[in-house]
Amino acid sequence: MSLSDQQLERYARHIVLKEIGGEGQQKLLGATVAIVGAGGIGSPLIQYLAAAGIGRLRLIDDDAVALSNLQRQVLFATDDVGQPKVERAKNAVAALNPDIKVHVTQTRLDTTNVENFLRRADVVVDGSDNFETRLLVADEANRQHIPLVSSAIGQFEGQLGVFRGWEADKPCYRCFVGNDPDRADISCADQGVLGALAGVMGSMAAMETVRQITGFGEDSAGKLLLFDALALRFRTLTLPKDPGCPTCAG
Repeated sequence: MSLSDQQLERYARHIVLKEIGGEGQQKLLGATVAIVGAGGIGSPLIQYLAAAGIGRLRLIDDDAVALSNLQRQVLFATDDVGQPKVERAKNAVAALNPDIKVHVTQTRLDTTNVENFLRRADVVVDGSDNFETRLLVADEANRQHIPLVSSAIGQFEGQLGVFRGWEADKPCYRCFVGNDPDRADISCADQGVLGALAGVMGSMAAMETVRQITGFGEDSAGKLLLFDALALRFRTLTLPKDPGCPTCAG
């Protein structure tokens, strides 16, 4: 793949980075990223991946834009209220970078469609808002050997992890959270959430997606980043691989 003059100009600030360069930008343009959720995490994630030149984006979300979303879901505007999130996201990507091919699915991810949605993706990013979906995505990503970037937020706290559990020395998502599909989910509507926190964690999820595709810097798989906005503090933990994990052990 060769870059056109317009692409050389559009992605110039990536290309001059020796850790990415023209080769890395070509990898981004040739990549497919599957994104679960077009909400708080998904909004800045989609914007930055489109701007970065990820060639193909797959979006799945069954929700419509609500007025209460606009406090943190900066991909949308007031005129989008009541419209399907994935369709409005597709329009926003087209306006930002017409080079990007976007495939949208306006439905909930479940056991009947998760395999096809992830198939042949280079990275899957999970920004969903419930534990059952996170486990479903994580298990299928591990089965298909697709790097998983998982991000979540609540009130003033955010977390971000990269999982490649099929590798002998790397944990999967279940090594981190265990097996508890009945765990109670925290609702933003009930608990509240700092709007800008979604921007921070969604943007960092985009950065880790680019890292998985281009390989810049240190490998982040098996690490968990925790952000406390109240104290303005980041912590990074190294997650162990669970030898008894039902998903990736052995």
